[in-house]
Amino acid sequence: MVARKLALIAIALSLSACSLLKPADKAEEGDKGTVTAPAGETATDGREVATVRLITAQTPVVRAYRKIGARHIYNKYANLIYKGKLPPLVYAVVVVETDIDATGKVVNVTFSRTPSHAPEVAPKIAEMIKAASPLPNPGKLGAHTYVDTWLWDRSDKFQIDSLTQGQRSR
Repeated sequence: MVARKLALIAIALSLSACSLLKPADKAEEGDKGTVTAPAGETATDGREVATVRLITAQTPVVRAYRKIGARHIYNKYANLIYKGKLPPLVYAVVVVETDIDATGKVVNVTFSRTPSHAPEVAPKIAEMIKAASPLPNPGKLGAHTYVDTWLWDRSDKFQIDSLTQGQRSR
């Protein structure tokens, strides 16, 4: 009986401790920044509502543009495309973020993931993307960050994830 009461007290204390560790809501702290209302609700207290980004990396329009952009790069560097399925272990995997304007002109190239063992690959990719500028016109998608993953082989040939033929199992 005593063990049961101690267990209940321990559970109650641990649950209350969780609320102490929960990050405080910035609106409660007096932060005067913009606040977004939860989905389906509208902000009625007169505070400014932040703009919601309608296009994400998962929308069909963005996925379609990724293939169009990758096809443009493939056409520009046809002799550097790895033909067939890639080996099980590629030399480098690089996630590239390419900022383009509304006409497709490359504005900036940055990386979310670069291989530490292959530091020479990222600069090559940046140079290739800049040389392939302008990418196809993004149309209604407008200026945005075109994100894709490059799979780089030891032979200095590559495939882009949007158009990859996959990898061999052996």
